[in-house]
Amino acid sequence: MASTETTTASKDTGAVKDTAPGQDLAGLEAGLDALETVHTARTPLRQTLVQKVLPPLTAVLLVLVVWQGLVSFKIVDDPNKLPSPSAVWDEVSAAWMQGTLLDYIWTSVSRGLLGFLLALVIGTPLGLVVARVRFIRSAIGPILSGLQSLPSVAWVPPAVIWLGLDNKMMYAVILLGAVPSIANGLVSGVDQVPPLFLRAGRTLGATGLRHTWHIVLPAALPGYLAGLKQGWAFSWRSLMAAEIIASSPDLGIGLGQLLENGRNASSMSMVFLAIFLILIVGIAIDLLIFSPLERRVLRSRGLLVRS
Repeated sequence: MASTETTTASKDTGAVKDTAPGQDLAGLEAGLDALETVHTARTPLRQTLVQKVLPPLTAVLLVLVVWQGLVSFKIVDDPNKLPSPSAVWDEVSAAWMQGTLLDYIWTSVSRGLLGFLLALVIGTPLGLVVARVRFIRSAIGPILSGLQSLPSVAWVPPAVIWLGLDNKMMYAVILLGAVPSIANGLVSGVDQVPPLFLRAGRTLGATGLRHTWHIVLPAALPGYLAGLKQGWAFSWRSLMAAEIIASSPDLGIGLGQLLENGRNASSMSMVFLAIFLILIVGIAIDLLIFSPLERRVLRSRGLLVRS
């Protein structure tokens, strides 16, 4: 009887020993699943306002207070050097009433976006070729890096001589400023692709264009997106330089030309208006286009958890 109880106890102990590792593994898997769970609860409106809207509004308000203080306390008492915020607002109101404010913005934004799209069409395949073909990389890679570091304003005089004072000159300056940044961004993204991904793609039968489209480009997307953001910045800066230097009735009045007109008229309020509009457009493009794309790419890779 005692031996039977001993045998039963040993069997129970063995069962406990056998099931304990399984239970531990199940608990570990459950814990990992909990860590990887993405909480999709909608963020309260109040929290969104406090975290995302209030900080930039506070910064803008602080700048306006300091600006008005410099004028009110006559720290800078020459309006030709620093106009008051109300003077700049009057300039905005006058441009709005005349119906020219949106024309200034649209003239530059339409050129900038079209030029950037052209740069995207040219820079993407160029970057892929440079990244994947060693001989072309050795030949063109240093040239692209040199073009990227060259100030975009340097291209305006030769572009005017070659193409004249028209929109072709504007687009040429934009392309020369943006294409190297887009191509180099893609090259950098391809260089950061883990070799394991490339070998896995070939093992699964992805070769040639399929390998590039389904393996290389998705894996290089973070670096490529960084190159696109930098390419837009170069496009916008190149366009402003071209509009400031080259003026013609056929070109219309963009934001760069508005800035130059303010300088020629010695109107600091117009100069400040142009600067603010250039800044606002740059911020708006980033917030409306590039920031959502960046968040989506990071979230798809598990690097950004939706709050």
